[in-house]
Amino acid sequence: MSLILTLNAGSSSIKFALYNKGNAGEQLAAGQVENLGVKAKLSLKRSNGETFSAAIGAASHKAALAAILAEKTALMPKGARIAGVGHRIVHGGSGFGEPQVLDGATIEKLQALCPLAPLHQPHNLAAVVAAKSSFPSALQIGCFDTAFHQGHAFIEETFALPRRYYEAGVRRYGFHGLSYQYVSGELARLYPELGKSRVVIAHLGNGASMCALSGGRSVSSTMGFSPLDGLAMGTRSGQIDPGVLLYMAQHEGLEPQAIADLLYKQSGLLGLSGVSHDMRTLEASSQPHAKQAIAYFIARIKRELGGLAAVLGGLDALVFCGGIGENSRMVRAGVCEAMEWLGISLDANANAANATDIGTGKVRVLVIPTDEERMIAQAVNARLG
Repeated sequence: MSLILTLNAGSSSIKFALYNKGNAGEQLAAGQVENLGVKAKLSLKRSNGETFSAAIGAASHKAALAAILAEKTALMPKGARIAGVGHRIVHGGSGFGEPQVLDGATIEKLQALCPLAPLHQPHNLAAVVAAKSSFPSALQIGCFDTAFHQGHAFIEETFALPRRYYEAGVRRYGFHGLSYQYVSGELARLYPELGKSRVVIAHLGNGASMCALSGGRSVSSTMGFSPLDGLAMGTRSGQIDPGVLLYMAQHEGLEPQAIADLLYKQSGLLGLSGVSHDMRTLEASSQPHAKQAIAYFIARIKRELGGLAAVLGGLDALVFCGGIGENSRMVRAGVCEAMEWLGISLDANANAANATDIGTGKVRVLVIPTDEERMIAQAVNARLG
């Protein structure tokens, strides 16, 4: 029996799943290690309903990956082998528009992109090295979060800098492409008329962004040169005036690495609240700063939604996905509040029930769970033949 393993290393978690080769829609097991760096927990669920969980302490990405691979015997049916491993690679730059075999030359090119996604890319590539060691005969395939956004118009890609920077690759790439690709496919399957229309998908999780789609193709994204831009996130700042960075360097004397640590690891919901980066914790908190952090998160989503609707020339559907988008009734309600001018209104009861269709206005409001792992598995399956 030949299987496909997928590894999805995020900023605060590592997700993994196991699929049957030849039928990449059949998931045999899935799990994740979450709360990396704090009190990490490994959880696993098999297709037969069996579950397993274990606390693994203050684990790093490396330790979490080792814990996952240590369970490979328990994960796989007896006599099975891993034929292919699919990896989510956050940054593919302008050179990788399709899934790629992760050979030495490709990995070297991807390592050069680490400065553009320092919170993700090194961990993505560390997972490749670990998987190659654990499954030396398996085909290793990289799937890129930037690929879905290739083909944007120049005005959506460029910054107002001297032209040589654009030509050197300093441009807006967009991220969360695997999620947007999956959700847009599900939208077209479930609501064919919307698959060809003007849609904004809000991928809201510890990493958060929004994407405008026309006819199923990405035309604009809130994330840009790096996964820092756009919305506030769990620990990332999102959009910020560059003058603030100059202030930090010139008046506070912060070195580049200190600024990077502040923007990537100390900001966002965590920095605003002083309580947590986790929306579940913030929603349960009575601290005023927690409430302010949530209000800011929602306000930025609404601001970007208006901008993306302008790019599209109107809006036919708003789709929520990601851990927060799929589970936070409060955030969805806040985003849709007072948006009747755009054609958005919410069915409070449907929203409270976490229903799929939660809108009542002319713009459809939907909740479609994303599945990046399935997209990765399908790409690997196609390469295995």
